[in-house]
Amino acid sequence: MPDYDLVVVGGGPAGSTLAALVAMRGHRVLLLEKEHFPRYQIGESLLPATVHGICRLLGVTDALQARDFTVKRGGTFRWGSNPVPWSFQFGDLPAFAGDKAYAYQVERMRFDEVLLDNARRVGVEVREGCSAADVVEGDGRVEGLTYVDEEHGPRTVTARYVADASGHQSRIYRHMTGVRHYSDFFRNVALFAYFENGKRLPEPNSGNVLSAAFDDGWFWYIPLTKTLTSVGAVVRRELAHVVQGDPEQALGKLIEACPLISEYLEGATRVTEGPYGKIRIRRDYSHCHEHFYRPGMLLVGDTACFVDPVLSSGVHLATYGALLAARAVNSCLAGALDEERAFGEFARGYRAEYTYFYKFLRSFYAQNVNERSYFWEAKRLTGSALSDIVAFVELVGGAASGEPALIAEAGLVMSYAARASQSQAAATSDLVASPDGLAWDLTPTRS
Repeated sequence: MPDYDLVVVGGGPAGSTLAALVAMRGHRVLLLEKEHFPRYQIGESLLPATVHGICRLLGVTDALQARDFTVKRGGTFRWGSNPVPWSFQFGDLPAFAGDKAYAYQVERMRFDEVLLDNARRVGVEVREGCSAADVVEGDGRVEGLTYVDEEHGPRTVTARYVADASGHQSRIYRHMTGVRHYSDFFRNVALFAYFENGKRLPEPNSGNVLSAAFDDGWFWYIPLTKTLTSVGAVVRRELAHVVQGDPEQALGKLIEACPLISEYLEGATRVTEGPYGKIRIRRDYSHCHEHFYRPGMLLVGDTACFVDPVLSSGVHLATYGALLAARAVNSCLAGALDEERAFGEFARGYRAEYTYFYKFLRSFYAQNVNERSYFWEAKRLTGSALSDIVAFVELVGGAASGEPALIAEAGLVMSYAARASQSQAAATSDLVASPDGLAWDLTPTRS
């Protein structure tokens, strides 16, 4: 008898969501987190599918409202051939209309703490200050892992399933079969910091992410509170020399090169103390692992995949993947499905959602077209029967999969579910089969 039914490595949104959804079915779940919460993390903009789908299922809706996060009603872009910023509203999609036409901009320290505390509340055994070291294998299957407890030293734990949700710097993902592929198209570098007293967009868009393209790349401008703003520049890898040397000077030059961001930061001051006091750099972050599971082990969150953040898909992909993973684990623990089928469905659904964003973002980087072309491309890619703009909102709001659990209005579930298979077929129509039979985008990559 193993010690646990599931051991999850990593307490971020993917790990906390997976652990909670499995524990809520009465299973024995251990979550190991190497740091102590609250801790800093990037990826601060949520989608409605996360707020009104995943978070509703977890039972944290009231806890999120109590944190008074900035309300985000859509997005605003200075993007493409249109020199004037343009916006979209989540409320354009019927599934997110009315009182659900919003998401949140969150300080991840606070948001992740809500999810981890909720995992504890529903029965997950959470151990912070515990760093995964290696997996335990037997008969071709992962049967547990070893970890280091900062108070008690090395430990070994056995489990029916091990989930690696520890992020892109995972120490144990290499035990998954296959390799991690990094996108050559999105070989980008991000340089980011935090500012006080930056300007806000006019209402009703004051809580939107402002994404502004310029000659060397693009900026995100995320209003986290009434005064605090997350600001980051994303540049192509061949321009990495721009961010070398003094990061303060580099960020200042990039801001000067983007007139819209420079205007919004006029009179603002950079935060220089506390968790937001550093200027940080991330390189080559867009990746996807060749396989998402093997016997006894699965990958979720940034360990499995991540794509360029211009559409704020990071937390959505992480929590959606965790939902699918929990469904597979719960089905197997209940004896309802065999592992090959359950985890095959998990991987197919997860990869299809990643593919939506990956392929759309490749077309979204085209700067010689206007927003109507982006709307049309979203409709073409997903095979949606909705109008162009609504199909775009459906995709960037996280609802293109047709997953009923992400759609709050029960009356829309059947129509979305009915075309879910068509949407996934459209997303994978020009892909080839990987060795495990799953769809894999063979855009040139390096491992």
